[in-house]
Amino acid sequence: MQNTTLDTLTLVVRGGTVVSGQDVIRADIGVAGGRIVALADGLPPAPEEIDATGQIVMPGGVDVHAHIEQVSATGLMTADDWESATSAAALGGTTTVLAFAAQHRGMKLSKVVEDYARRAAAGAVIDYGFHLMIGNPDAPTLDIELPALIEAGHRSVKVFMTYDRLSVSDEHILDILEIARRHGALVCVHAENHGMIAWMSRKLLAAGKTAPKYHAHAHPRLSEVEAVRRVIDLARLAEAAVSIFHVSTREGVAAIRAALGDGAEVHAETCPQYLFLGPEDLDKPGLEGAKWMCSPPPRGPRDRDALWKGLERGDLQILSSDHAPYAHDETGKLKHGPESSFKQIANGVPGIGARLVLAFDALAHDGARGLVQFARITAANPARIYGMAPAKGVITIGADADLVLWDPERRRTLRDADVADRTGYTPYAGRTVRGWPHTVLRRGAVIVRDGALCAAAGSGRMVARSL
Repeated sequence: MQNTTLDTLTLVVRGGTVVSGQDVIRADIGVAGGRIVALADGLPPAPEEIDATGQIVMPGGVDVHAHIEQVSATGLMTADDWESATSAAALGGTTTVLAFAAQHRGMKLSKVVEDYARRAAAGAVIDYGFHLMIGNPDAPTLDIELPALIEAGHRSVKVFMTYDRLSVSDEHILDILEIARRHGALVCVHAENHGMIAWMSRKLLAAGKTAPKYHAHAHPRLSEVEAVRRVIDLARLAEAAVSIFHVSTREGVAAIRAALGDGAEVHAETCPQYLFLGPEDLDKPGLEGAKWMCSPPPRGPRDRDALWKGLERGDLQILSSDHAPYAHDETGKLKHGPESSFKQIANGVPGIGARLVLAFDALAHDGARGLVQFARITAANPARIYGMAPAKGVITIGADADLVLWDPERRRTLRDADVADRTGYTPYAGRTVRGWPHTVLRRGAVIVRDGALCAAAGSGRMVARSL
């Protein structure tokens, strides 16, 4: 803090317990020009003041895995547009999101990015950026458009190792890894073995096993661990960094831990659906279990234990939502009608608003250690790994004033009727959490006050990223 900044303060958040990124301190937070300019006790009065007495002040959440206003490879649009998804994110304490500019077969990548950027600029109420999702790895995409878009600041690229209309060959993954290394981007991977999934799905359908619960059988755990190991080896060959999305198995965690111990440059995330759900959630009457279908599917209790330990040790660095909002009706998961097989049901669960409250309930009541871990995996690490630090993810001098005031003792039961996104349900309905965000600031402006949204559509900004 410099004394010259005190005369220019426009806002002081006063008297809270501040989780600054590495420490838990008691301090006032002084804001000017949308940034944090002072952290100290007893800051002088400012034109605007927020009393944080008894509250936990956290950095705004950074969610680096969300599908927003995105068309699937089969032509299905998600239930959320940019305004609804980012409103739900803000109400849940998230102030920055990375979503996908999704290229499919035959699409020009630069036009895809242009279209997504236009829609985000019109609707987003929080700050945002894009992963470049490559589904058409032809020569113009790889040789011309991808390098130019990376250089323009889109510093992450997404590829799939499965799905009939999205999977990218190992050779093309190597090409993309090499381009990313040369131009300064991180390659993110959906790591599942396509052949294993296709083979298992064919056998299940032939046996008449079509219910949602068989989706979990169609994605064997070996499909994840094999693909994780393979893509890490591809990244080693290309001498590039890689990020593994939505790790779901204990074997996947072990493979990543072994690679880190061997010096590989690998990052990894998991999601709430793998920490709080299980295959039993898909086993509901009729097609009710479709609400819990995502890929990879939720696993068992030993996997959940391994994922929590992986987050604690740092083998997994990020907790993201993988928000994939498909309504449980003919516009979404049940597009193919009441007799749909698990192969015809859209994959994905909503979670952009629930991610932080679930994690806060699980971690933040374990003293300073739990508070710091919460801030690390939901804000600091994703911002750092994806090139948004030091502006995002931490409460420190010079960072954007993205702040969340948490009431640590407020209890709330999650209900379908209360979701702010347009999916119409939450996979965590009936779960009671302790701790709730009641005030959220984005770049010093209050966007949620007393649990109510007060931000205009289009007030979010694209985040400049640099790796």
